[in-house]
Amino acid sequence: QVQIVESGGGLVQPGGSLRLSCTASGLTLNWYAIGWFRQAPGKEREAVACINSSDGSDGQMTYADSVKGRFTGSRDTVKNIVYLQMNSLKPEDTAVYYCANDCQEAAATKYGYWGQGTQVTVSS
Repeated sequence: QVQIVESGGGLVQPGGSLRLSCTASGLTLNWYAIGWFRQAPGKEREAVACINSSDGSDGQMTYADSVKGRFTGSRDTVKNIVYLQMNSLKPEDTAVYYCANDCQEAAATKYGYWGQGTQVTVSS
């Protein structure tokens, strides 16, 4: 049975940092492009980052304009974990963050797997 789990969320002050982790059982994350998404209260879910390369090279990462320069994705291919390092957090980053084994939300919903999400709250 495939299970994806996000962790690392929490409450942080503006300007702070968090590192989210995406782990999986029954699924080798290295084989997939991994998408990070978020959903704020009352808003649609949006794509945040796409980690395309299993070697973690920056050239294979894509980010939403709203997080570019602040968020960085990476992988630990040995541990089968994908990370999202979030720096210089802003209140507007407050959302539930999800990872999925596809960077396209529609494809991930139809064919892939999602975690249950981890709450990130940025507030003073």
